[in-house]
Amino acid sequence: MNQYCMYLRKSRADAEAEKRGEGETLARHEKTLFELARRYKFNISEVYREIVSGETIAARPVMQQLLSEISEGMWTGVLVMEVERLARGDTIDQGMVMQAFKYSETRIITPMKTYDPNNEFDEEYFEFGLFMSRREYKTINRRLQQGRITSVKEGKWLAQAPYGYQKSKLKNDKGYTLTPQSDESEVVKMIFELYTDGEIIEDGTQRRLGFAAIATRLNQLKIPPSRHDYWMQSVVKRIIQNPVYIGKVRWGQRPQKKKTVNGRIVVTRPIRDSGGDIVYDDFIIADGLHEAIIDEEMFNSAQKYIEEIPPMPIGYKKELKNPLAGLVFCQKCGRSMVYRKGTTEKSPAYIVCHARACDNVSSPFALIESRVLEGLREWLNDYKLNWGNAEFQQRQKKSKTKSGSKVAVKINALKTLKSEIETLEKQLSKTYDLLEQEVYSTDEFLNRSREITSNIEKARREHTELEKSIELETAYEERRKAIIPQVERLLDVYYELPTPADKNALLKEVLEKTVYLKLVSGKSKKGTADCFELDLFPKLPSNNKSGE
Repeated sequence: MNQYCMYLRKSRADAEAEKRGEGETLARHEKTLFELARRYKFNISEVYREIVSGETIAARPVMQQLLSEISEGMWTGVLVMEVERLARGDTIDQGMVMQAFKYSETRIITPMKTYDPNNEFDEEYFEFGLFMSRREYKTINRRLQQGRITSVKEGKWLAQAPYGYQKSKLKNDKGYTLTPQSDESEVVKMIFELYTDGEIIEDGTQRRLGFAAIATRLNQLKIPPSRHDYWMQSVVKRIIQNPVYIGKVRWGQRPQKKKTVNGRIVVTRPIRDSGGDIVYDDFIIADGLHEAIIDEEMFNSAQKYIEEIPPMPIGYKKELKNPLAGLVFCQKCGRSMVYRKGTTEKSPAYIVCHARACDNVSSPFALIESRVLEGLREWLNDYKLNWGNAEFQQRQKKSKTKSGSKVAVKINALKTLKSEIETLEKQLSKTYDLLEQEVYSTDEFLNRSREITSNIEKARREHTELEKSIELETAYEERRKAIIPQVERLLDVYYELPTPADKNALLKEVLEKTVYLKLVSGKSKKGTADCFELDLFPKLPSNNKSGE
């Protein structure tokens, strides 16, 4: 039975038309394509609506799903208003669309023409349509970017309002500007004052505060940030470096950069350094139409202090320093705990909870590392003893018998699901017949076919999950035996491994995580440095949560 689907996507021109009151685009397109389907008696079983606007296929999840189904041969044809709606990306994206339709022999049906990708002339026409679509997109995008640059040079604000301001519409003109928010603007002034002038301490002297100290002070004062749960030093730094607070408009400091990682396009937004000039390529700083919160003298003073901060050693953040990275979690807040590098012999490295609101007490890294290895050694000894224990072996035999019965039950369930899928597919086929006989209207047909399709997909998911579960059950015993030599190897070679990264990799082979809790500060009482609880969760190859 031939199956067809419909793909609807809104273009920028459509969005502009909607603003002029010309009606909802996708609804009009859907109506036109349903009339086309009725005329040619196409069985439409799915309608795909792309709400997200994206240049590439990677930014359009509905298109990704459609191409995946096309490649699997699910559809005889796809109804679309224009071939240009399918791809406006680069040559690679257009090639993906062409290949998906061509190799699956899926037709593209528009109100103007039906394209057969395996027909030489249709293929050329299709390629030409995609090429022209890409060219049109670039032209529109170039005009749009130029319009944004012009607006920035006029002092208008385009992005989301920064902390301290609210976005407001310009009177008697297109575009937006910024208006200071009284409460937040006072916080911005305080941040700059603490960083440039500082505060008076107990001995009467004045001391400047750094980014982290300012963030701590704001959290202590219960001042809410705009986009996070609490203030972070990186947020404070960005505020101090932002020229918006002296009445400037900045554009292009964090442009999108695309690169290929493991065959996939990854979009990053690196921060550029202005260097003090007005324009660097497409990095623009212009006088804004909004009111300044900070005077230029204080702002420039803050930038000089930032320049005096010594740079981080090359490669410091890229090299893994913590063998327990990603393995120690806070029992109080659930966050992953982090490594704090020691500065001297009297000030060793520590493992701490990074959450400012969490009061879980930190401990020296060496003590936690030693406790992890000690805990693994004790666990291994108990596990090996239990493995040789007759009662344990008897439980294992019972467990194996139960496991075998479970597998048999699941295999029978697989057969039932397969039969259910076949029955549902027959019901779906009957709905096509009812549509052809005009017993079902288009809406009734779509509702019924969607219901049956949903049931088929649910049954297929359950089928896949059962297959995976059976694979886990059958591999159960082998995986239980494999854990013993893995832990033994770790304990034998751990301290001989050359780098923290090697230690971390080996630990992650046998440990799922460890959960840490310490309630008493080691600084306040002697002999309490190692008074902490550490629960280990080895990667037990069991078919339950607790293992044996």
